[in-house]
Amino acid sequence: MIRKTPRFITVDEAVGLVRSGDDIVVGMAGNEPQLFMSSLHLAGPRVSNVTVTNCLPIANAEFFIEEKWRTSFFLDGWFYTNVLRKAHDHGNISFIPNHLHLAGKKRLFHRPPRIFVTAATYPDKHGYLSLSTSNVYEKQMIEAAEIVIVEVNGHFPRTFGDLEFHQSEVDFFIAADYPVPTIPAAEPNEKDLAIGRLIADQIHDGDTLQLGIGGIPNAVTRSLFGKHDLGIHTEMFTSGMADLIEAGVITGKKKTLHPGKHVCCFALGEKKLYDYIDNNPAVMILNGNYVNDPAVIGRNDNQVSINSTIEIDLTGQCCSESIGTRQFSGTGGQSDTAVGAQNAKNGRSFMALYSTAQVKNPVTGAKEETSKIVAMLKQGAAVSLSRSDVDFVVTEYGLVSLRGTNVRERARLLISIAHPKFREALTRDAIEAGYLHELF
Repeated sequence: MIRKTPRFITVDEAVGLVRSGDDIVVGMAGNEPQLFMSSLHLAGPRVSNVTVTNCLPIANAEFFIEEKWRTSFFLDGWFYTNVLRKAHDHGNISFIPNHLHLAGKKRLFHRPPRIFVTAATYPDKHGYLSLSTSNVYEKQMIEAAEIVIVEVNGHFPRTFGDLEFHQSEVDFFIAADYPVPTIPAAEPNEKDLAIGRLIADQIHDGDTLQLGIGGIPNAVTRSLFGKHDLGIHTEMFTSGMADLIEAGVITGKKKTLHPGKHVCCFALGEKKLYDYIDNNPAVMILNGNYVNDPAVIGRNDNQVSINSTIEIDLTGQCCSESIGTRQFSGTGGQSDTAVGAQNAKNGRSFMALYSTAQVKNPVTGAKEETSKIVAMLKQGAAVSLSRSDVDFVVTEYGLVSLRGTNVRERARLLISIAHPKFREALTRDAIEAGYLHELF
């Protein structure tokens, strides 16, 4: 078999390959091809109805930021970030409801891409590249796309798992020299720290963890120093996890699946995280279709899932991705990991949220404090985690277990960890809804 050798082209030449009606998929988060995304608008005057699918984007790309390109390009997102939220009102961006472990598979069923573009390392002496920071759906797209374009970049860490691919699977290389995109570690506030301590108290030596990003997960990691032989099987590998590994808190020795290995499907954080995962065989970045499969997650005894939500109703329904009908982020792997953890022997799932939020009054414009534990979710809110799948719920006022409880018990438990100033009103709302039948 004669293997092809990819040809180096400029980013302008890559953009020149785009045709009207094309479906394009790009790499996720740190693997987002920055040169291609920042130049794609140059095709705008000559193309129409080009669909770009992305996830957790970082680039403020002109093709979707500037409304003038709305007839040239349409963007479908698996997970919104601030850059997509800002451009949503242009009318050429829409959300793809998904569970992350099935995102690539279901998208390919619906519409396979003509072009796939991602960032990756340069080929090694054997001709193999590493997808570096993300393997959520990227390998699936390499296999499915008609044209594969890779921005090869010497700054990207070479990582291991099943994210290696041969240069013969690539049509074109673009030489890139930008740093790996980073996100700063959010500094936990007092609410975060209170929630973090409550969750950390429920984590035992030898547990395997899934954590997200933000103030609450960072507060949890800060509270775990002093634990022993924790493991990692997580969607996202973070800077805080690397800190715990280097401190000897996380060893993976007690894991029942991939013992001694730190398993994830993408990594995103600070530069020190990328330095840690570079050429590190202890870190396995495996396909998201495998890592986030609830059946696979459940093979880890003592698996713990920690996620956050925007609001929760008194029956346990969690809205974690929208504010009413307005898309804010995405389901991501929340349902995957919450259900997977509960499949595990001695597994536990935690949903964390502040008890209140500051919300703008639509009439006065002034910000008012409102409860994030509510009798009913906002009209049109997406249910990211069903009430049948919720386990532990945590606010700065306490931690409750909804496991096996009825609706009346749930209402009482959730009111008990709401902000004290809203508990009486929530009780009245629960009685009116028929969840409770008397004050307590």
